[in-house]
Amino acid sequence: MNIGLIAHDSKKTLMQNFCIAYRGILSKHNLFATGTTGRLIEEVTNLNIHKYLAGPLGGMQQLGAQIGQNDIDALIFLRDPLSAKPHEPNVNDVVRLCDMHNIPMATNLATAEVIILAIDRGDLDWREMYR
Repeated sequence: MNIGLIAHDSKKTLMQNFCIAYRGILSKHNLFATGTTGRLIEEVTNLNIHKYLAGPLGGMQQLGAQIGQNDIDALIFLRDPLSAKPHEPNVNDVVRLCDMHNIPMATNLATAEVIILAIDRGDLDWREMYR
């Protein structure tokens, strides 16, 4: 499966810890991330991650294009709901694209764990037929 990983600045450490905890599952899949998030995950996990540009510099749009082509099977996007972001329209575009293409998306740790465990159980294998 193709899994997208994005984290706002205040959630990057949480994303690193999540990826450490679920490294075994993540290592079985293709991982895609915005630049800084991907680099930080690689540093602590040694996972192979396809990195786009940094989020606000175009990485969000690059990952959004992949979502728009239905090439991402699940997205884990750890967002900071309390801080306004100048690139908020890009965030909304990614959410809308996931909704349009029936791509499961987690925006917090609880849903991220549900999605990663569902992937491990094979609950999202239907995505392979959907593409």
